[in-house]
Amino acid sequence: QVQLVESGGGLVQAGGSLRLSCAASVGTFSNYGVAWFRQAPGKEREFVATIGPGGITYYADSVKGRFTISRDNAKNTAYLQMNSLRPEDTAVYYCAADLKYYGRNARLYDNWGQGTQVTVSS
Repeated sequence: QVQLVESGGGLVQAGGSLRLSCAASVGTFSNYGVAWFRQAPGKEREFVATIGPGGITYYADSVKGRFTISRDNAKNTAYLQMNSLRPEDTAVYYCAADLKYYGRNARLYDNWGQGTQVTVSS
């Protein structure tokens, strides 16, 4: 079991930026696929971005061009840089990781963090 701890959430005005971090308690983090998902009140959890062990990335259309997912394997940490934030980006953001998968399907991730709240005011 991999423990994932998110940080970096908070309150920001529309147009602002935040960087989320996801710290993993595993020595072989470089072998894991990692993704960010988010869940707004009353809505289902939705895919935001993913990065594979080799660094290939995919994004949801709603965040493409504004968000950037990255990883630092030496620090066992993944990041989500969020720019040009909008009120509709308000949600709890979750980090997920899996040794055998990276992609958009939340059901295929075995390891999840506790989430970090991002609130964007208009």
